[in-house]
Amino acid sequence: MNMVNVKINGMDVSVPQGSTILEAARVLGIEIPTLCYMKEINEIGACRICMVEASEGGRPHKLVTACVYPVSEGMDILTNTLKVQQSRRMTLEMILSTHNRSCLTCVRSGNCELQALCQEYGVENADKYDGAKPESEIDDSMVHMVRDNSKCILCRRCVAACREQDVAVIGANDRGFDTHIGCVFDEKLGRVDCISCGQCIINCPTGALTEKDDTDKVYAALSDETKTVIVQTAPAVRAAIGEEFGYEIGTNTEGKMVAALRRLGFDKVFDTNFSADLTIMEEANELIDRVQNGGTLPLITSCSPGWIKYCEYHYPELLGNLSSCKSPQQMFGAITKTWYAEKNGLDPKDIVCVSVMPCTAKKFEIGRADQSAAGVPDVDISITTRELARMIKRAGIQFKNLPDETFDNPLGESSGAGVIFGATGGVMEAALRTAYETITGSTLEDVDFTAVRGTDPVKVTELKVGDLNVKVGVASGGKAAKELLTRVKNGEEFTFIEIMGCPGGCVNGGGQPIHPSSVRQTVDIKALRAKALYQEDAGKAIRKSHENPVIKALYDEYLGKPGSHKAHEILHTSYVDRSREAIM
Repeated sequence: MNMVNVKINGMDVSVPQGSTILEAARVLGIEIPTLCYMKEINEIGACRICMVEASEGGRPHKLVTACVYPVSEGMDILTNTLKVQQSRRMTLEMILSTHNRSCLTCVRSGNCELQALCQEYGVENADKYDGAKPESEIDDSMVHMVRDNSKCILCRRCVAACREQDVAVIGANDRGFDTHIGCVFDEKLGRVDCISCGQCIINCPTGALTEKDDTDKVYAALSDETKTVIVQTAPAVRAAIGEEFGYEIGTNTEGKMVAALRRLGFDKVFDTNFSADLTIMEEANELIDRVQNGGTLPLITSCSPGWIKYCEYHYPELLGNLSSCKSPQQMFGAITKTWYAEKNGLDPKDIVCVSVMPCTAKKFEIGRADQSAAGVPDVDISITTRELARMIKRAGIQFKNLPDETFDNPLGESSGAGVIFGATGGVMEAALRTAYETITGSTLEDVDFTAVRGTDPVKVTELKVGDLNVKVGVASGGKAAKELLTRVKNGEEFTFIEIMGCPGGCVNGGGQPIHPSSVRQTVDIKALRAKALYQEDAGKAIRKSHENPVIKALYDEYLGKPGSHKAHEILHTSYVDRSREAIM
């Protein structure tokens, strides 16, 4: 590898040829501010916040954009001169000239990259360049999110994230002063094939894109004495919510999360890991049935609602390959309002089932057809990790000072297989643990299927399960899903495929805590959160879904066996060809 020697703020550093000034500065521990930059996805130098002074070949220093400007041998770079600071300050003042500055009421206040930079650079005269402002209106046509272009800074990070998801339903419309982010023909988001993944939200540096806040619905339910309010928390939430309260990225704060939920007033605090185990029972049974009886293969998982929408829009010909299993969120609600309700003498109509999810698409999923096993919605309200954090803060609960508490029973009992659902490859691994023992009739001693672990977008491997050769594929994110499905359409044979809508899986879902671009570019957030889940799995006494004692009792008492008629009525669903729904 050819190296280039440069000087940054008087310090010598050697970096690989082709490195940008931004990358070279990071080697020395110097972080140059950016707003539009996303490594390999949105390297456009549009915001001009990253300006530095650079001199090549002894020529005078000039202002250049650090995020895209390559270093050259002998280059002298200055990142913090008065001229640089003045340039950045002026750019911020110009951005503010068309920005909706309702910071006190903005959900991103305190976690806004624009706000942080304005404080850093001492921008006191926010209205210095005030004048005309582009007209905009709030788009709340989707159940999962709100777009407010009055807070947009045209960084195009949302556009890049949407394109990376192989969805690309938003872009820059018009030119010059009238430029704005929108859909084709300026249609509402509800009219295009948005898959509700929320990746645009977690990449937005301001409050222009936010999840639709449903916390008031939760407060109303908690205040209604006629309702039994039950909450479930997804696997990935425990590995991320601590970040909202000052914990290191990837810290598992399950015990404090449970304690906080009790203090918010929920009647029962249960675990979606329980219904993840239940999903495995049904999904593994479905896989075995298709393999042994000539069913449609490959079987493709159905846990991720963002992926399901993507398939319905872009691959309707593969809907027959999808597992008919409801997601763990929906299975939990279905069992809560049938088996659990009967056992406890509750009317399903008087139960409010709230889910805490790392996923914005779950807000869409609860309203899908064929998701009402008891004649009422399986799940009533779905909130994100961020929304739960806001509820905890509003209630004055001192998260860090809480004791660790455990989930309620019986729907709080789970195996290690259930918890790894939150990471890409986790559903596959959990299903293989159960499928192996069901097919072979022998005990699986080593339950770690490491070949399907890791954050690579696409993973393919072949396994021996008894006498069967099983080829499996794992993909996370829309672009990776397209790559894997193209291989399927081109004739490559697979037995089982897991697809998750978000890169890295649920741990990187659109409802998870938001970190600034500088962190997202330098820290593998999804890997750290996934590590927390695998560590919990490794420490569990029970690591196979079919060994969960409450799952056994559920089948013995109520469902009969996996794949039974009753199980299908309660735990399975159907899909819709949406290929003609959206205008684009």
